Amino acid sequence: MILLAVAYSSASGQIFQPVDSSDLLVQPVSFKEVDNGVVKSAPTDASRCLDEFHQLRSELLRSTFILTGLALGPIWWVYSGEIALNFLLGACAGAVYLKLLARNVERLGVSSNRVGKSQIAVFVGLIVVATQWSQLQVLPIFFGFLMYKAAVIVYMLRIVLRPQ
Repeated sequence: MILLAVAYSSASGQIFQPVDSSDLLVQPVSFKEVDNGVVKSAPTDASRCLDEFHQLRSELLRSTFILTGLALGPIWWVYSGEIALNFLLGACAGAVYLKLLARNVERLGVSSNRVGKSQIAVFVGLIVVATQWSQLQVLPIFFGFLMYKAAVIVYMLRIVLRPQ
């Protein structure tokens, strides 16, 4: 892809020539720094992004478990222990789904070019088991499964509403 930059510089009176966009790409570079005789390597952009991803994944899992714990008591009190355990089963399956999704995203670009669909098997298997087993109820399991989405919404609201 070629970027065409046509700009007139008043100082030199020249028109800039077309530039190849591949020249504009910046590759992550690590440099070495010496601290008390020990050579340290500075983190590259890729490693910083990976660290941020791991931090986001752990924060979403933690938020999922916290929100599940906060919802479990009122559900137990208002409905019953059986409904609350169904909700908990769904929430645990949602956390497994989130971990599998994060693992697939982590592999993206390294070993594959697209996100796999293995994590959806957790949801499908859970719903199939819930419909076939008479002790399980589909609706509380489904709402429990969606607790990871509530954690994503809480994270998004926290980021958007953060004072600048």
